[in-house]
Amino acid sequence: MPELTVVIVDDHSIFRSGLRADLDRALTVVGEAADVASAVSVIAETRPDVVLLDVHLPGGSAGSAGGEDVLRQAGPLAPATRFLALSVSDAAEDVVRVIRAGARGYITKGASGAEVSEAVRLVASGDAVFSPRLAGFVIDAFGAASGETATADDELDRLSAREQEVMRLIARGYAYKEVASELYISVKTVETHVSAVLRKLQLSSRHELTAWATARRLL
Repeated sequence: MPELTVVIVDDHSIFRSGLRADLDRALTVVGEAADVASAVSVIAETRPDVVLLDVHLPGGSAGSAGGEDVLRQAGPLAPATRFLALSVSDAAEDVVRVIRAGARGYITKGASGAEVSEAVRLVASGDAVFSPRLAGFVIDAFGAASGETATADDELDRLSAREQEVMRLIARGYAYKEVASELYISVKTVETHVSAVLRKLQLSSRHELTAWATARRLL
Protein backbone atom coordinates (compact mmCIF):
# COMPACT_ATOMS: atom_id res chain seq x y z
CA MET A 1 0.00 0.00 0.00
CA PRO A 2 1.52 3.36 -1.00
CA GLU A 3 2.37 5.82 1.74
CA LEU A 4 -0.15 8.62 2.25
CA THR A 5 0.76 12.14 3.37
CA VAL A 6 -1.34 14.03 5.90
CA VAL A 7 -1.57 17.56 7.32
CA ILE A 8 -3.22 18.03 10.73
CA VAL A 9 -5.08 21.30 11.28
CA ASP A 10 -6.24 21.92 14.85
CA ASP A 11 -5.72 24.80 17.27
CA HIS A 12 -4.81 22.52 20.19
CA SER A 13 -1.17 21.43 20.10
CA ILE A 14 -1.75 18.56 22.55
CA PHE A 15 -4.46 17.12 20.31
CA ARG A 16 -2.23 17.43 17.23
CA SER A 17 0.62 15.65 19.02
CA GLY A 18 -1.66 12.88 20.27
CA LEU A 19 -3.25 12.36 16.87
CA ARG A 20 0.12 12.26 15.13
CA ALA A 21 1.25 9.55 17.57
CA ASP A 22 -1.96 7.53 17.12
CA LEU A 23 -2.08 7.51 13.32
CA ASP A 24 -1.06 4.40 11.42
CA ARG A 25 2.64 4.29 10.56
CA ALA A 26 1.73 4.08 6.86
CA LEU A 27 0.48 7.68 7.14
CA THR A 28 3.15 10.38 7.10
CA VAL A 29 2.33 13.72 8.73
CA VAL A 30 4.04 16.36 6.57
CA GLY A 31 2.71 19.44 8.36
CA GLU A 32 0.58 20.92 11.11
CA ALA A 33 -1.30 24.18 11.53
CA ALA A 34 -3.26 25.92 14.28
CA ASP A 35 -5.21 28.62 12.43
CA VAL A 36 -6.66 29.47 9.03
CA ALA A 37 -3.70 31.38 7.60
CA SER A 38 -1.05 28.85 8.61
CA ALA A 39 -3.26 25.99 7.42
CA VAL A 40 -3.63 27.49 3.94
CA SER A 41 0.12 28.09 3.79
CA VAL A 42 1.21 24.59 4.82
CA ILE A 43 -1.37 22.88 2.60
CA ALA A 44 -0.27 24.91 -0.42
CA GLU A 45 3.38 24.11 0.34
CA THR A 46 3.06 20.36 1.05
CA ARG A 47 0.00 19.41 -1.04
CA PRO A 48 -0.79 16.38 1.11
CA ASP A 49 -3.08 13.52 0.11
CA VAL A 50 -5.45 14.30 3.00
CA VAL A 51 -5.97 17.17 5.43
CA LEU A 52 -7.45 16.35 8.84
CA LEU A 53 -9.31 19.59 9.49
CA ASP A 54 -10.88 20.88 12.68
CA VAL A 55 -14.12 22.75 12.00
CA HIS A 56 -13.53 25.53 14.53
CA LEU A 57 -10.31 27.46 13.97
CA PRO A 58 -9.08 30.97 14.84
CA GLY A 59 -8.57 33.41 11.99
CA GLY A 60 -11.79 32.72 10.13
CA SER A 61 -13.83 35.32 8.29
CA ALA A 62 -16.97 36.89 9.75
CA GLY A 63 -19.70 34.29 10.14
CA SER A 64 -17.31 31.40 9.55
CA ALA A 65 -16.14 28.78 12.04
CA GLY A 66 -12.76 28.78 10.29
CA GLY A 67 -12.71 25.32 8.76
CA GLU A 68 -14.69 26.31 5.70
CA ASP A 69 -12.29 29.21 5.09
CA VAL A 70 -9.42 26.73 4.90
CA LEU A 71 -11.39 24.62 2.42
CA ARG A 72 -12.26 27.52 0.16
CA GLN A 73 -8.79 29.09 0.22
CA ALA A 74 -6.58 25.99 0.19
CA GLY A 75 -8.70 23.83 -2.12
CA PRO A 76 -7.76 25.66 -5.33
CA LEU A 77 -4.09 25.74 -4.27
CA ALA A 78 -3.94 21.96 -3.77
CA PRO A 79 -6.59 20.54 -6.13
CA ALA A 80 -5.64 16.89 -5.61
CA THR A 81 -5.80 17.17 -1.79
CA ARG A 82 -8.86 15.79 -0.04
CA PHE A 83 -10.19 17.17 3.24
CA LEU A 84 -11.61 15.17 6.15
CA ALA A 85 -13.26 17.18 8.93
CA LEU A 86 -12.32 16.00 12.41
CA SER A 87 -14.18 17.80 15.16
CA VAL A 88 -15.57 17.50 18.67
CA SER A 89 -18.82 18.93 17.30
CA ASP A 90 -21.55 16.71 15.91
CA ALA A 91 -23.93 19.60 15.24
CA ALA A 92 -25.82 19.37 11.95
CA GLU A 93 -24.93 22.93 10.95
CA ASP A 94 -21.19 22.26 11.36
CA VAL A 95 -21.38 19.05 9.32
CA VAL A 96 -23.37 20.61 6.47
CA ARG A 97 -21.26 23.77 6.40
CA VAL A 98 -17.92 22.02 5.81
CA ILE A 99 -19.40 19.50 3.35
CA ARG A 100 -20.82 22.40 1.34
CA ALA A 101 -17.34 23.97 1.39
CA GLY A 102 -15.78 20.80 -0.04
CA ALA A 103 -14.87 18.35 2.75
CA ARG A 104 -15.00 14.67 1.75
CA GLY A 105 -16.21 13.48 5.12
CA TYR A 106 -16.71 14.30 8.78
CA ILE A 107 -15.76 12.25 11.82
CA THR A 108 -15.84 13.18 15.48
CA LYS A 109 -12.88 13.30 17.85
CA GLY A 110 -14.25 10.32 19.73
CA ALA A 111 -12.83 8.14 16.94
CA SER A 112 -9.76 6.02 17.70
CA GLY A 113 -6.43 6.43 15.95
CA ALA A 114 -7.16 3.29 13.94
CA GLU A 115 -10.57 4.64 12.89
CA VAL A 116 -9.11 7.99 11.84
CA SER A 117 -6.35 6.22 9.89
CA GLU A 118 -8.88 4.08 8.04
CA ALA A 119 -11.00 7.15 7.32
CA VAL A 120 -7.93 8.88 5.85
CA ARG A 121 -7.32 5.91 3.56
CA LEU A 122 -10.94 5.82 2.44
CA VAL A 123 -11.06 9.55 1.73
CA ALA A 124 -7.74 9.35 -0.14
CA SER A 125 -9.21 6.61 -2.35
CA GLY A 126 -12.22 8.77 -3.22
CA ASP A 127 -14.81 7.58 -0.70
CA ALA A 128 -16.92 9.81 1.53
CA VAL A 129 -16.68 8.99 5.25
CA PHE A 130 -18.95 10.01 8.13
CA SER A 131 -19.24 9.07 11.78
CA PRO A 132 -22.45 7.19 12.60
CA ARG A 133 -25.59 9.34 12.30
CA LEU A 134 -23.78 12.30 10.72
CA ALA A 135 -24.37 11.12 7.15
CA GLY A 136 -28.08 11.70 7.71
CA PHE A 137 -27.45 15.42 8.14
CA VAL A 138 -25.85 15.56 4.70
CA ILE A 139 -28.57 13.54 3.05
CA ASP A 140 -31.28 15.72 4.60
CA ALA A 141 -29.46 18.95 3.73
CA PHE A 142 -29.11 18.08 0.08
CA GLY A 143 -32.58 16.67 -0.37
CA ALA A 144 -31.62 13.06 -0.93
CA ALA A 145 -33.79 11.24 1.58
CA SER A 146 -34.41 7.59 0.81
CA GLY A 147 -37.80 8.34 -0.70
CA GLU A 148 -36.27 10.61 -3.36
CA THR A 149 -34.38 8.01 -5.39
CA ALA A 150 -36.55 8.72 -8.40
CA THR A 151 -35.66 12.40 -8.20
CA ALA A 152 -31.96 11.55 -8.19
CA ASP A 153 -32.50 9.30 -11.22
CA ASP A 154 -34.31 12.13 -13.00
CA GLU A 155 -31.42 14.48 -12.29
CA LEU A 156 -28.89 11.96 -13.60
CA ASP A 157 -30.98 11.48 -16.74
CA ARG A 158 -30.21 15.11 -17.62
CA LEU A 159 -26.57 14.12 -18.09
CA SER A 160 -25.10 12.16 -20.97
CA ALA A 161 -23.13 9.00 -20.21
CA ARG A 162 -19.85 10.87 -20.68
CA GLU A 163 -21.03 13.75 -18.48
CA GLN A 164 -21.87 11.25 -15.74
CA GLU A 165 -18.36 9.79 -15.93
CA VAL A 166 -16.81 13.23 -15.70
CA MET A 167 -19.18 14.22 -12.88
CA ARG A 168 -18.19 11.26 -10.71
CA LEU A 169 -14.46 11.82 -11.17
CA ILE A 170 -14.68 15.56 -10.50
CA ALA A 171 -16.88 14.92 -7.44
CA ARG A 172 -14.24 12.49 -6.13
CA GLY A 173 -11.65 15.25 -6.23
CA TYR A 174 -9.84 14.49 -9.47
CA ALA A 175 -8.08 17.44 -11.14
CA TYR A 176 -9.07 18.24 -14.73
CA LYS A 177 -5.79 16.78 -16.03
CA GLU A 178 -6.41 13.56 -14.10
CA VAL A 179 -9.93 13.27 -15.53
CA ALA A 180 -8.58 13.85 -19.04
CA SER A 181 -5.97 11.11 -18.57
CA GLU A 182 -8.50 8.68 -17.05
CA LEU A 183 -11.03 9.12 -19.87
CA TYR A 184 -8.56 9.70 -22.73
CA ILE A 185 -9.98 13.10 -23.61
CA SER A 186 -8.52 16.60 -23.65
CA VAL A 187 -8.53 18.98 -20.69
CA LYS A 188 -10.60 21.38 -22.79
CA THR A 189 -13.22 18.67 -23.30
CA VAL A 190 -13.27 18.01 -19.55
CA GLU A 191 -13.88 21.71 -18.92
CA THR A 192 -16.76 21.69 -21.42
CA HIS A 193 -18.35 18.65 -19.76
CA VAL A 194 -17.97 20.14 -16.26
CA SER A 195 -19.64 23.37 -17.37
CA ALA A 196 -22.52 21.37 -18.85
CA VAL A 197 -22.89 19.25 -15.70
CA LEU A 198 -23.00 22.27 -13.39
CA ARG A 199 -25.49 24.03 -15.66
CA LYS A 200 -27.81 21.02 -15.96
CA LEU A 201 -27.74 20.30 -12.22
CA GLN A 202 -28.03 23.99 -11.34
CA LEU A 203 -24.87 23.95 -9.23
CA SER A 204 -22.22 26.66 -9.03
CA SER A 205 -18.96 24.89 -8.12
CA ARG A 206 -17.20 21.55 -7.95
CA HIS A 207 -17.58 21.68 -4.14
CA GLU A 208 -21.37 21.81 -4.52
CA LEU A 209 -21.09 18.96 -7.04
CA THR A 210 -19.19 16.83 -4.51
CA ALA A 211 -21.85 17.48 -1.86
CA TRP A 212 -24.62 16.74 -4.39
CA ALA A 213 -23.05 13.44 -5.44
CA THR A 214 -22.21 12.44 -1.85
CA ALA A 215 -25.76 13.03 -0.66
CA ARG A 216 -27.08 10.81 -3.49
CA ARG A 217 -24.52 8.08 -2.82
CA LEU A 218 -23.18 8.34 -6.37
CA LEU A 219 -19.51 8.06 -5.43
